[in-house]
Order: sequence, then C-alpha cells, then structure tokens
Amino acid sequence: MEEFVVYVLYSEKYRKHYTGFTTSLIERFKSHNKLTTKGWTIRYRPWKVVYIEFCNSKQEALSREKFLKSDSGRRWLKDKLIY
Repeated sequence: MEEFVVYVLYSEKYRKHYTGFTTSLIERFKSHNKLTTKGWTIRYRPWKVVYIEFCNSKQEALSREKFLKSDSGRRWLKDKLIY
C-alpha cells in the first residue's frame, strides 16, 4: 500500500510557507531545495520541513493539502507551528 505524505516547508530567509503532498518526502524535499530549475519554490530556497502528516490515500492527502492551503488551514498551522 502506498503512503502519502502531506508536508509544509518553510523558508526562514523569506518567511514563506509551501504546502504539498508526495509519496517520497526525501526526494521531493531534494527537488524543492536543489534539483528543480523552475517553479515557485526555487525563489525562496533554502527550505526546511516544518510539518508532515501521513495519509492512507491520494484523495485523503489532496483533501488535507487543500485544507492546509485554505485560510482556516493556514491559521491552524500558524497556531500549531512555532519557529
């Protein structure tokens, strides 16, 4: 059974968050920090992982990612995460 990971990255230098999901967190993290040559996340490197959740299905991960990107989800993250 494939496991999905919802993750939140944070750029201390730029004070930006990025939320996404993957089946391979380590490879995806490398992609955000080093491998990708285009896209939104390259502008705010370096990133660190500040939050992860494990999901049992792609649909569950998509739903959770969507919530964390909403206003109430961002507030929930802000209350939960301390840097």
